Amino acid sequence: MNVVVFNGSPKAERSITNIMVESFLQGAEEAGADTTNIFLAQKKINHCLGCFSCWTKTPGKCVHDDDMPELIKLMAKADIIVYATPLYVDNVTGIMKDFMDRLIPGGDPYFEKDEQGEYRHRSTVKKLGRLVIISNCGFPEQSHFQTLHLLFERAARNMHTEVIAEIYRGEGPLLAEKNILLKPIINKYKKLLKQAGKEVVENMKLSDELQEKLAKPLIPYDYYIKAAEQYWDKSQKKS
Repeated sequence: MNVVVFNGSPKAERSITNIMVESFLQGAEEAGADTTNIFLAQKKINHCLGCFSCWTKTPGKCVHDDDMPELIKLMAKADIIVYATPLYVDNVTGIMKDFMDRLIPGGDPYFEKDEQGEYRHRSTVKKLGRLVIISNCGFPEQSHFQTLHLLFERAARNMHTEVIAEIYRGEGPLLAEKNILLKPIINKYKKLLKQAGKEVVENMKLSDELQEKLAKPLIPYDYYIKAAEQYWDKSQKKS
């Protein structure tokens, strides 16, 4: 089993997204998986030009000379592909969007109907790994991930694969806090992420019980908002 993470946070290793990913991968490794954690911020990924040369003039090959061919090869070998991104304006980061746009060489200009009778482009990839989505945001409620859920549901359909697990964390900044009072809460959540990595590798899905636990607030929303606003007040005074 090969698990490859594409981390779209501009903060790379220092990101809250990576805090989540590392715990998830620990569980995956304990379940026997080989894991790779790619930081897209450290790769050269040019914007898609929409020229369709990868479909016509040079099928499967983009006009850009950058790191995407290497990343596409890693993706092709993965049994489980993890898209990890903080929430930016209800969506993925710009880095992640560029990465996703540049996957177009794996498609075909011609059309086919999916199982529901809806048209999509044919794929030139024999078999693509299944998707896991990991994200966090600074808002408290889980409802802020609605757009991301729909985006990856549609993206998976177009990529001829499926999403097998989604892990969304409101109150994300708490995971980077050093407050000793929060340590037991953070450690408990990291254990849940570790269990999630193990379950996904072993069962190719998350149990309903674990999904419910992962979605619970870390602390009450009102407490979180009060602490967040106090943080910004202090930051304004320092500047």
